[in-house]
Amino acid sequence: MGFEERRETTSLGGVAGNGLERLCKIGWDGIRVAPTEAGIERIEANFQGNGFSAHRHDTYAIGVTLQGVQRFKYRGAERASCPGQVIVIHPDEVHDGGAGTETGLRYRMMYIPPEMIAEALGGKALPHVSTPVLTDPVFQRSLIEALQDLDSEMGDLRVSDLLAVLASCLNRFSDDARPVRQTLDWPVLKMCAEFIKEHAADPIASADLEAVSGLDRFALSRQFRAAFGTSPHRYLVMRRLEQVKSGLADGECLAAAATAGGFADQSHMSRHFKRAFGMSPGKWRQLNAASLA
Repeated sequence: MGFEERRETTSLGGVAGNGLERLCKIGWDGIRVAPTEAGIERIEANFQGNGFSAHRHDTYAIGVTLQGVQRFKYRGAERASCPGQVIVIHPDEVHDGGAGTETGLRYRMMYIPPEMIAEALGGKALPHVSTPVLTDPVFQRSLIEALQDLDSEMGDLRVSDLLAVLASCLNRFSDDARPVRQTLDWPVLKMCAEFIKEHAADPIASADLEAVSGLDRFALSRQFRAAFGTSPHRYLVMRRLEQVKSGLADGECLAAAATAGGFADQSHMSRHFKRAFGMSPGKWRQLNAASLA
């Protein structure tokens, strides 16, 4: 219990030349979002005090603290990451986040669909890293290279290499050494995921996914969770919320974004939004606008 023990001193000065050391002053709260590339989202966040309330998402959240102390609750314990340390949040794990000191917090994070990690490992089960704060130079260097320029695309070759390295790092720190007994039907699972993405704004029932996959709803649910780290329903909700964020970024009002995203109404959307991202859609839009300004 308590804060993570930091085993060695790491600072951004030790990674000079990668472009991150220039970020030396925290003067505003905001979230800077890079264009989504190959399903991977990259952000930079700046906060004074609390940033996010308790929430969970259906991706791996992997990042590096740039400045300040990044504190968060995770699996019943208080955690803290200092500059240069790596953070790994497993899909569907509840956590919050914010600045641990009065000087504020700056960090960069990437959100990686878990099926990309599983595929990079040759279809093995998802690595489960129970220690969310790590000090590892290979892990750190890979993240810094991927996160140093949010204004430019990484490119296909760089994304492939990044996934291979990050999957290897996650597997190296995984606490689950059990043999994989479940065989996953990847072509079928991909078809289901694509169906959900394409029809996210429409009502989708278990019978629809049974028709697409040829599996009964219970077998599909088990395999889907093993491959994607979450249930088909949660996957659908997150795809709808992605549409909502896109609409808000384009200037849509909350009610219109909710309807376009497939939610019953604005209130329904707002509840799911806060559970997934730890803040209201209005606050997210405000922070995103502040970063652009």
